[in-house]
Amino acid sequence: MYRRGHWGVSLLVFAPVGFALLWLGRPDLAFVGGGAMLWLSTLPDVDHRLPGISHRGPTHTLAFALLVGAVGAGAGAGLAAVLGGGRTTLIAFGFGIGTLGILAHLLADALTPAGVPFLWPLSGRDFSVYLTRADNTLANYALLAVGVCATAAAGVAALRVV
Repeated sequence: MYRRGHWGVSLLVFAPVGFALLWLGRPDLAFVGGGAMLWLSTLPDVDHRLPGISHRGPTHTLAFALLVGAVGAGAGAGLAAVLGGGRTTLIAFGFGIGTLGILAHLLADALTPAGVPFLWPLSGRDFSVYLTRADNTLANYALLAVGVCATAAAGVAALRVV
């Protein structure tokens, strides 16, 4: 997918998480989590600019998602040290958002015929549902619209419940 499609899938994946965070009385984490998901939404495509790394290679795997999650956990620990309190919450939040942000990217790319090597290095098999080409403008904008609507609906629903 292209940037807009990745944004949309990231928002769609984040919507239930955002709902839960709002419901738990953590609008601060909902806001930061949503922003982080959007920021991470195209990180795996850094492979376009890395010599010797093929596109949809190691950065498009579960291993990379877990690595980014570990970095997020470290950021959460650092933030807890600076702000004080909530260490466990911030570490889990950082790990969850980091991992989920990359998994959302993989999900979007798995919609395309090229797929993703989700289980690399254990398997070189590409996983795909062959739904649309990555360069399909309509599909990218449709995913963005669905993601925005899902996130807005989750926010409105959470505010009504709380």
